[in-house]
Amino acid sequence: MIECIPNFSTSDPAILTALVRVIDQVAGVQVLDTHVDSDHNRSVITFVGDTTSIGEAAFCVVAEAAKQIDMQAHCGQHPRIGATDVLPFVPFGAATMEQCVTLARAVGQRIGEELAIPVFLYGAAATTPERYELPNVRQGEYEGLRDTIAHDPARSPDYGPAQLGSAGATAVGARMPLIAYNIYLTTSDVRIARRIAKAVRGSSGGLRGVRALGLLVDGRAQVSMNLTDYKTTPLHRVVDMVVREAAAYGVMISESELVGLIPEDALIDAACFYLHLHTMDTQQILERRISTQGP
Repeated sequence: MIECIPNFSTSDPAILTALVRVIDQVAGVQVLDTHVDSDHNRSVITFVGDTTSIGEAAFCVVAEAAKQIDMQAHCGQHPRIGATDVLPFVPFGAATMEQCVTLARAVGQRIGEELAIPVFLYGAAATTPERYELPNVRQGEYEGLRDTIAHDPARSPDYGPAQLGSAGATAVGARMPLIAYNIYLTTSDVRIARRIAKAVRGSSGGLRGVRALGLLVDGRAQVSMNLTDYKTTPLHRVVDMVVREAAAYGVMISESELVGLIPEDALIDAACFYLHLHTMDTQQILERRISTQGP
């Protein structure tokens, strides 16, 4: 099985329903989760399938998003370059990263050729080191890419035309599972969220495998994060660092949220840390024992 988690530049429930319907029409694919964020003006759909069915579903939903979403009228808190902003493929179970890379490149080429949407390959599917990290691909967002794609060789797409239409561009990639995790602070001062984000962000000297932005969401300061290597930098380390950094500014964590799904191991790891269960065997978890031994 392979997981696909496209991010769309919309928070319109009607459009999201239409996108899910397109995915559901492909045999062999199962939608696992949908997430809508009106402040970010962004939606995320998580679905799984085999290499053939998931590739077809991914292409079809990108085509539908191109019809439904006009980037020329889009605004939102989250960085974005297109109607289908990012289209990652993630190995699940016995699937391999090599399969996901092959799939990402095949689907990306089809999107570029058949839909005339510029495609930038990232992650393990990237064709240049500079495009491995997604933030590098999205630098300048839709507006910046629109103004440079035609004349800057560094912004030339891997597939599709060197110009943006109403659907913008799409970043297509292959990666390991990540955790999309947002923390709300007890303040409306977005400057504090930005300073905390800089402190925890790996690229600015913080925690390895953590991408972070400070945003103002619904009147609250938010530290929006992607944990791209949660086994190296576990969730509890991120939370503890945010708590310490926030305390320096006299604020606390108000609440947090997940965007999409989270690997079970990440939650168990956090629970064991905070409960001081340092020698716990995961077979002590009731559901795991039943799943391996039966009732």
